Amino acid sequence: MQIGAHVRDEDPLAAAKETGADVVQFFLSDPQGWKAPAAHPQAEELKASPLEIFIHSPYVINVASLNNRIRIPSRKAVAVQAKAAATLGAKGLVVHGGHVTKGEDPAEGIANWRKLFERQADAGGFDVPVLIENTAGGDNAMARKFDMLARLWDAVGEFGAGFCLDTCHAHAAGEELLNIVDRVKAITGRIDLVHLNDSRDPFDSARDRHANIGAGTIDPELLVAVVASAGCPAVVETPSDGQAADIAYLRKGLG
Repeated sequence: MQIGAHVRDEDPLAAAKETGADVVQFFLSDPQGWKAPAAHPQAEELKASPLEIFIHSPYVINVASLNNRIRIPSRKAVAVQAKAAATLGAKGLVVHGGHVTKGEDPAEGIANWRKLFERQADAGGFDVPVLIENTAGGDNAMARKFDMLARLWDAVGEFGAGFCLDTCHAHAAGEELLNIVDRVKAITGRIDLVHLNDSRDPFDSARDRHANIGAGTIDPELLVAVVASAGCPAVVETPSDGQAADIAYLRKGLG
């Protein structure tokens, strides 16, 4: 079982060593901006290393949006980020499910996700798998509640879309973590990556605030059980000063 962390962008190799990670996730560009990624200074070393690598796309991306000024650059950004991720030998690109705004039809947001995959399929597909991540809040979110996730997967599953399960997001969204892996796989058929995070806020709070394991509102043993059941790489996106302890706790819990 590969356990690691979301680490600093400029020196993931050193960060992995410091935390004891054997899988890393990081950004390739400003997470709050649209600028395309530059060549990573450790590209060759990362590609040659035994580390498993995942890239997180910028937060501004919202494929579901009905606003052309957001949706069109979002589509382009997903393709550009995936191409850059491939240069590092990444296993996947994590993209938030996104949302439509109040009063808009979520079905149109789902249709926009399908169009992303349809158009990229015509271009030969993405350079790395796109892993859609569940989110914590938003009444019109594509991947907050699992009934909406099922509707999304009916639209994109045939294109090989991957899934990233975030435990803090699920907890904050009001989705119970007990047996969550079975419920997700019944919808998506797969989990490619787990974001293993405790939550600072209570169940169904709709707040996305991560905490180190044992410092939040989720039973730590339940977090271990999620990783064990998922059977895929897991990264903690917790405060950096506690990441090494989080990784060690998970490894001990997994035996």
